[in-house]
Amino acid sequence: MSHDVPWAARPGRELLGRSWPVAIAALSSAAMTLTGTAFVARAGDAEVAGVGVASAVMLAFTCFGASVLQGLELLVAHATGARRRDEVRHLREVGLLLAVVMGALIVVVVEIATPLTTTAAAPAIAAHAAVYLRIRALAAPLMLATIALRACRWGEAEVRTPMQAALIANLVNTVLDATLILGLDAGVAGAALAAVIASAVELLFLLGRRPLRLRWHAEPARALWRYGGTAGVQRQLEIGVFLVMTATVSRMPAAAAAAHQLVLQLACVAFLPVQALAQSASILTGHAIGAGRDDLVGTIAARALAIAAAYTAACALAVAIAPEAIAVALGAGRPQLAREAVALLPIAIVFVVADAANELARGILRGAGDVAYPALVGVIAAWTLTPLTTWTLGLELGYGPFAAWVGMCAELLVGASLLWARIAREHRPRRPR
Repeated sequence: MSHDVPWAARPGRELLGRSWPVAIAALSSAAMTLTGTAFVARAGDAEVAGVGVASAVMLAFTCFGASVLQGLELLVAHATGARRRDEVRHLREVGLLLAVVMGALIVVVVEIATPLTTTAAAPAIAAHAAVYLRIRALAAPLMLATIALRACRWGEAEVRTPMQAALIANLVNTVLDATLILGLDAGVAGAALAAVIASAVELLFLLGRRPLRLRWHAEPARALWRYGGTAGVQRQLEIGVFLVMTATVSRMPAAAAAAHQLVLQLACVAFLPVQALAQSASILTGHAIGAGRDDLVGTIAARALAIAAAYTAACALAVAIAPEAIAVALGAGRPQLAREAVALLPIAIVFVVADAANELARGILRGAGDVAYPALVGVIAAWTLTPLTTWTLGLELGYGPFAAWVGMCAELLVGASLLWARIAREHRPRRPR
């Protein structure tokens, strides 16, 4: 059955209108870790590298649950496009219940596993990583519940409230970072505690006056598992690659490892507007599929790719004009760290461009219900290219963190090529089952 799609004549404008609040929310959330790392950088290289290692480990513990819950975006989008309001409510309740349960499990597992997960790093780095990880893990239930609520609101095309919640949380985080790290000399513990409190503030704002209902509904739960489970497995396996890469880089000199973490976080922040665009394109695709307008998928993909190309070109121009200024800002005025960072900035831009192409293709295919093929391509490309390149070129041949970036770029370019070829081949993507 087909329904009217109000934005069918102007998908590009609709993409931009939906993407900028999502981008601001994502940028604000990511800025929490970047802000904490910037404050910690004033303490020393080992502290910065420790936060980077702990953040990677925390991502590994939470990425499966987060990926499953992000599946709510498209399920809610499909239900919204088909005008099934009860299904939207049931999905929200199931998502919140799963978020609380998975978050509580993560807190327990992190407490048990922390000594094992940080031993690959140098001793000084591992000590700081353990402190940050144990405190930051306390926010896991809050973070996953926030992801569930945000995904549901995005799927319903309600993007302003998540943006406002993220901005307020980031402001709280910045004030607490300054107070705890600079004022009270709390170091990495202060950065982690600030992030936990900010996560609680964000969740409370997202809830607003809505009751916190945790209820089990069998059919929505099965649908979420079918849709989000594949993405969760894919994400978990890809994070395994990221952990191997991070552990390898942590064996390099401290200044090089610290510069790698700072530039990586900057690249991830620069990439977030494209990620928001990919999410918006995925949701629009889901709405189109739910409304029976499969013919709109190709137009959505073309418009999204054009917008992403313009944005990444602007990022490349900024790095070309002022690489030293960017590196000095990242290095908190420390010359050695700034020199290491400036050497990585050009390839970081290549990474952003490749990641943009890859993520957009994934988003379009996810929205059309095609999740298995992108997962297979992503996992094979990641495990084939990045760890081997980082170890062989980085440690054995002495190219340092630059080798890790070469591996990541190769992985993303191969994946993007295969995914866009699939989009071009399939003019009418399948409906999700």
